[in-house]
Amino acid sequence: MPLSARIAAATATVALTSLAAAACAPSTSGNGPKGDAKTGTLRVWLFQEVSNAPKEKVVQRALSAFTADHKGVRVTVDYIPVDTRAQRIKAAFNDPASAPDLIEYGNTDTAGYVKDGGLADISREFAAWPDAKDTDATARESVTVDGKVYGAPLFVGVRALYYRTDVFKDLGIAVPTTQAEVVAAAKKIRRERPELYGLAVGGAYTYGAMPFIWAAGGDLATEKGGRYTAAINGPRAKKGIAAYTGLFGDDNCPASKCADMGGNDTVTAFASGKAGMAIGGDFNHQAVEDGKVKGKYAVVPLPGVTKGRIAPAFAGGNNIGVLRSSEHRTLAVGLMKELAGKETQRRLFDAMGFLSTYGDVRAEAARRKPYVAPFVKTLDAGAKFVPAAPGWGTIDASLVLPTMFQEIVSGRKDIDAAADAAARKMNEAFEKEAFQQ
Repeated sequence: MPLSARIAAATATVALTSLAAAACAPSTSGNGPKGDAKTGTLRVWLFQEVSNAPKEKVVQRALSAFTADHKGVRVTVDYIPVDTRAQRIKAAFNDPASAPDLIEYGNTDTAGYVKDGGLADISREFAAWPDAKDTDATARESVTVDGKVYGAPLFVGVRALYYRTDVFKDLGIAVPTTQAEVVAAAKKIRRERPELYGLAVGGAYTYGAMPFIWAAGGDLATEKGGRYTAAINGPRAKKGIAAYTGLFGDDNCPASKCADMGGNDTVTAFASGKAGMAIGGDFNHQAVEDGKVKGKYAVVPLPGVTKGRIAPAFAGGNNIGVLRSSEHRTLAVGLMKELAGKETQRRLFDAMGFLSTYGDVRAEAARRKPYVAPFVKTLDAGAKFVPAAPGWGTIDASLVLPTMFQEIVSGRKDIDAAADAAARKMNEAFEKEAFQQ
């Protein structure tokens, strides 16, 4: 799912270092281009942000540079609402005549769009693109299905541990360096400051829970021969689930109040001064700055199980891809490179706070804006991504994982039963929406 700079888009938007899926013939095969015109109008769909003017300014500068180098070419841009993107993009795949040439899309949508036959394979052009060599591995995986590249990463977002410096000082708490120390700090805060949650957690906060599963060595799914099988009920995954769900209780974040909380809720609790810690994204920075804790907080990477390790975080973000139906393929690929290139990503960071998908550009940003450093360090330590399976969209939309967490913290099911139920639902989605061999 797309990850934007606004707090409302803390998504989304889970496990596997291997992002291969068996991509064979896409489900829609009649939307291929009839030609590759070198002049004319290129149509682009980008996501509408809550505050869109800074994004528009950056995009217009990139378009001006592109059209200056391509005589006889015009570019139109429509900014589409994120909430209705799925319907509009699916309709575009099925109606090439009215479809754009280039779209921005959430990085967890890649496999589904490839299965739908909507995105063009640009592997050759991506490999020859100088900027691509500096794209980080997780971002590259987010545009890759079965070894083929279907777009360019545009920006990335990741979460880390926000904590109250004043509360830690008053209570004599050292900055946590292990997961156990995070838990101990959370319980001490709750015990001595009962008006606060120690660590704000949410039963509907999938991406806050995932680092606990990954840090324990668990996965969401495994892949073999292009087929995915749920691993959420594996022993290591269940150990991570236990670590996360163990934070729901009167000694930290009561289930009666926290079971229904999502990522936005936990960040809001922290920003409003109701929590000692929270797991939040770089994209939440401004919301926290605008809250009651301004000047009284800091951010560090979320620690792993052992000292010196960083818990793997989900790498969210957006990509830009060329549609298979585009009759301006060469131009569309060129414009994709302009919009997702290093210079534009630098400007998007300055304008919107979007973290670059290039390691060197992120390092520059961290030097200029120190608040970025913990998030860059988290990404550099090795972030994770979702299974590159079309069924992931259904799993996410059906709230399979939040349901599992909520069943556990409410006491309706134990960890074994809840994880087994989630695994069955995941496997049904993986099988039903698998690429056809």
